Amino acid sequence: MGTVAIIGRPNVGKSTLFNRLVGQKLALVDDRPGVTRDRREGEAELGGLSFRIIDTAGLEDAQPGTLPERMRRQTEVAIDEADLVLFLIDARAGVLPADEIFAELVRRSGKRVVLLANKAEAKGAMAGAYDAFSLGLGDPVPISAEHGEGLGDLFDAIEPILSGLQTDDADDAGKPLRVAIVGRPNAGKSTLVNRMVGSDRMLTGPEAGITRDTISIDWEWRDRPIRLHDTAGLRKRARVEDKLEKLSVADALRAIRFAEVVVVLLDATIPFEKQDLSIVDLIEREGRALVIGLNKWDLVADRAGLYKELKIEADRLLPQVRGTAIVPLSGLAGDGIDQLMTAVVEAADVWSRRVSTARINDWLAAALSAHPPPAVSGRRIKIRYMTQVKARPPHFALFGNQLDALPKSYTRYLVNGLRESFDLPGTPIRLSLRGGKNPFDSKRD
Repeated sequence: MGTVAIIGRPNVGKSTLFNRLVGQKLALVDDRPGVTRDRREGEAELGGLSFRIIDTAGLEDAQPGTLPERMRRQTEVAIDEADLVLFLIDARAGVLPADEIFAELVRRSGKRVVLLANKAEAKGAMAGAYDAFSLGLGDPVPISAEHGEGLGDLFDAIEPILSGLQTDDADDAGKPLRVAIVGRPNAGKSTLVNRMVGSDRMLTGPEAGITRDTISIDWEWRDRPIRLHDTAGLRKRARVEDKLEKLSVADALRAIRFAEVVVVLLDATIPFEKQDLSIVDLIEREGRALVIGLNKWDLVADRAGLYKELKIEADRLLPQVRGTAIVPLSGLAGDGIDQLMTAVVEAADVWSRRVSTARINDWLAAALSAHPPPAVSGRRIKIRYMTQVKARPPHFALFGNQLDALPKSYTRYLVNGLRESFDLPGTPIRLSLRGGKNPFDSKRD
């Protein structure tokens, strides 16, 4: 079992994250800095990954012999014991001098480090998260320990390290691809999973809502390891009254957050109900790769006509994931499973795709020339450059002046251009706007 130490300056949310990961309020949490003094240890679990975790006192530059200095020594011992260090900053405050001092301490330790930008749910906090690139500790992972947001991205960052794997694509080939099957009740999710694995692993029947827990099943498709997650049906929130069903829905939402690819299973006889659109919207907000499965296709009469119609409807109703693969299938008859899994693997590849900064800025220059940004109060918005800050999903940062005045229609134009030019169909695309100079430009402004 690996050991993880949470470190950072006081009051960045270390104990809140500790409590979140151990699933109990073991560490005291207060708005006052310095509440934690000793190292506190616990058994943590995240997405099925178990590890020992250490909460530490806030790192402070302290005089020898003082209480803060003894607290700092305890933190340094925790770093020495750890296989992995989670270095927290406060995304709302951005990078402070104390963060830079202790980032150097972490670098000197030689330990593997994941940089977390906590409190990222706050308005304007993403700007502080991007400032964290200056610490030289890799890509910051935006999270909210208090609200439980970003834990899927945290899992993606720590799982390869704690599993003893490298983070490059070659080693990722041996990891199971995490696939969640979601949809409305009675869409045929469990029947499909049984067909995929070749046994009656899941209880099925005509009654809606048979599946309650999210069930994980390890499976192989064409020699590739897959971890399937069959989930409870997702109904409109207003209709979910039973306490047990609420727990089942929460379990399904957790499966979505930790999946790499989510298959939304629609009933082909009544596709694109309002709840289906809400489920797709949730998946897009969580930043997961998406594939749409049209189940019960064997019950459709005019298959060619309906498929063409549904492709058009999907682009109209789901513009935020334009180009998503739509696969007709029958879980009961076992038809279309190979096509579905081919689409799943391709969606995972697109979701993980990276584009070089040079290619992005060649494209950006052409996009700006074809359609310049509008003027604000007689002064034209100046876009300087763009870079991809992370993958899974593809996340781009746009730098320039007055970008807060950039119309949403123009950001949609840029996102659609990125999707088409770099072959990113169906995957969520993030675009963040930042002011500042181009660090790649050695010339004067």
